Amino acid sequence: MLSILRSLVQEVNSARDLKEALDIIVSRVQDAMGTEVCSVYLLDPASNRYILMATQGLYKQSVGVVSLAYSEGLVGLVGSREEPINLEDAPSHPRYRYFPETGEERFRSFLGVPIIHHRRVLGVLVVQQRESSRCFDEGEEAFLVTVSAQLAGVIAHSEATGAISGLSLTGEETWDVCFNGVPGAPGVAIGTGVVVYPAADLDAVPEKPAEDLEHELALFRSSVDSVREDIERVANRLASQLRSEEQALFDVYLRMLGDEALPGEVENRIRENVWAQGALKQVVQQYIRHFEMMDDPYLRERAVDIRDLGRRLLSYLQEGEQETLEYPENTVLVSEELTPAMLGEVPKGRLVGLVSMKGSSNSHVAILARAMGVPTVMGLVDTPVNQLNGRELVVDGFEGQIFASPSTDLRAFYQAIYDEENELIRGLEALRDLPCETTDGHRISLLVNTGLMTDVVRSLTHGAEGIGLYRTEVPFMIKERFPSEQEQREYYREQLEAFAPNPVTMRTLDVGGDKALSYFPIEEENPFLGWRGIRVTLDHPEIFLVQVRAMLKASEGLNNLQIMLPMISNISEVEESLHLIYRVYHEVREEGYDIRMPKVGVMVEIPAAIYQIRELAERVDFLSVGSNDLTQYLLAVDRNNPRVAQLYHSYHPAVLQALVRVAQDAHSVGKPVGICGELAGDPGGALLLMAMGYDSLSMNAASLPKVKSVIRSVDREWAIQLLEDVLLLDSPHVIKSCVDLALRNAGFGRYLRPDRSSAAALVEQAAS
Repeated sequence: MLSILRSLVQEVNSARDLKEALDIIVSRVQDAMGTEVCSVYLLDPASNRYILMATQGLYKQSVGVVSLAYSEGLVGLVGSREEPINLEDAPSHPRYRYFPETGEERFRSFLGVPIIHHRRVLGVLVVQQRESSRCFDEGEEAFLVTVSAQLAGVIAHSEATGAISGLSLTGEETWDVCFNGVPGAPGVAIGTGVVVYPAADLDAVPEKPAEDLEHELALFRSSVDSVREDIERVANRLASQLRSEEQALFDVYLRMLGDEALPGEVENRIRENVWAQGALKQVVQQYIRHFEMMDDPYLRERAVDIRDLGRRLLSYLQEGEQETLEYPENTVLVSEELTPAMLGEVPKGRLVGLVSMKGSSNSHVAILARAMGVPTVMGLVDTPVNQLNGRELVVDGFEGQIFASPSTDLRAFYQAIYDEENELIRGLEALRDLPCETTDGHRISLLVNTGLMTDVVRSLTHGAEGIGLYRTEVPFMIKERFPSEQEQREYYREQLEAFAPNPVTMRTLDVGGDKALSYFPIEEENPFLGWRGIRVTLDHPEIFLVQVRAMLKASEGLNNLQIMLPMISNISEVEESLHLIYRVYHEVREEGYDIRMPKVGVMVEIPAAIYQIRELAERVDFLSVGSNDLTQYLLAVDRNNPRVAQLYHSYHPAVLQALVRVAQDAHSVGKPVGICGELAGDPGGALLLMAMGYDSLSMNAASLPKVKSVIRSVDREWAIQLLEDVLLLDSPHVIKSCVDLALRNAGFGRYLRPDRSSAAALVEQAAS
């Protein structure tokens, strides 16, 4: 059965569209189970009805015609109960619904299993048998459940592909096709999707027609010639070192590049009006699937050779097409996984939105997007990214949704939100130079998180009082080697000068986890619990010492430097780090630099640190909570995994209780404590943190005006009462709703995410 299942999944994956995929499923399942009928009913989101989409055994003319209401019949019962139903005599069941056009009156045994993907029922997979045959046993039921679970993702992807192409399951035209992800950076963007993909990655090649057939054919033939020359060159160079059977492997590659082999099939696809890269992808993936399905282990391994050959050809094709990527005026950049380099390719002023299939609201690109003020949606699992190229998209960075092919009404709705947001920001500019102080005189510092010089410019115009977190890994990430001491010194000096005399807190190098350096790769099974942050730099003191030396020299004459140690989990790490910092301080002083010893602090982002606050505070000058990582570790949720992103919640009761404890314990030994996670940039979160007693809040520059406006409009006692109320609640969603309600009642509804009920109504209206 495992072999059958693997073969079935591979075949379905090779299907060109949803109809072909479903036909393969019903045919292969019928054969595998030796049953007389296999059918697939899919739930149409537009009508909320189950539609017979494919069958083997019932009358074919009923496909696309027969439909059932959401809870109608045995199919509806399977879907609503979300579990298998196995009946020996289906017609005798009270929920049985007979459709004469299917011819199913001949079949009495019924086994239906739901097709569920990410908690959403997509449809029902059904097998049926004549009365005289056996009832379906437990083994068959288990097999059908396994098939359903394996194929749910493929069906969801195919369904989404069809929807975004403008057709519903019933073949009707669709608008406002919605895909759900997680919010990456707040705001609304309306623009044209531009799909970018990593070099030589066949899976990421978008589907699009050929604009010039002769050009595509010439480009492909040139690529074949180039790869053939490469292989012949390598074969000749190694000829003296290889045995004849090993040399024959190169001949296999060259035979595959013959006109009658792979190139011939690719050219045929191009002539069907598919661009060269897309045609190559289709043919190579088809070859790979055929080889992987073979029983012979040697032939199965040849799939690797085909994949390698495909990448080589694609590399030359992309080389010839480098100039063709165009960025329209309002570009929404779309990718399987966005990188900072991709953002840098878009001409200035044209980037309005970002969409990334991978990552979450706390991944590095999302943090960068917030700093740039670009609305972003991350973690769109199973969204057909290649279909988004050239389509009009609405990016809702508040709710983490994108809409393809928006209707006129939906576009107007989001345009109004965009205009209101811009007007609000302009209205808050008057607060720039005013202190962040409550109506009853409680003062709190508002700082910014930075990584690039562009962050500094935005921060100064928004009234930041200093830098609460300078991510020193950013200069490391934009280079192809470790930056020298002098290069680091120049980066740090820029930041220190821009904010002098206000404090600039520089976090020592924090790589590992979701922050990788191409020239210093860290490959681990579980990177977030592995070698990262202070663990890396203490193991490599040569990196740590050079960085601290550059920071200290950069601070000469300014003396506004503060150093912060990331990922601290025990006292010995602090003591070892302080020893190295003091050593560098004395060395730099001996070199003639007139500097003061900077304040040194610790980031509280590991649960272990929560229970050692007093001990840590006795050894350092200040504490700063990294609430993003602390939330991740407390809730055991990988913040970059979109499959569990909904479980990551800054308002979780455990997170709030931990934050209260940190503030109390730090103040009990007389040390200041700040916070530099995303919770600080949320108006409601900022009020709770102020009530807890945090001395400073550090956030992205775009959040500063809203947070300052809210804090300046309330008294601290009101915020403390709100905190006491929410600490009695046990659900993060209820806590968030309670905080939002309090803000609305206090007149700050305009600072919250827009009310989605209006947009939902518009989408429903378009669907109907």
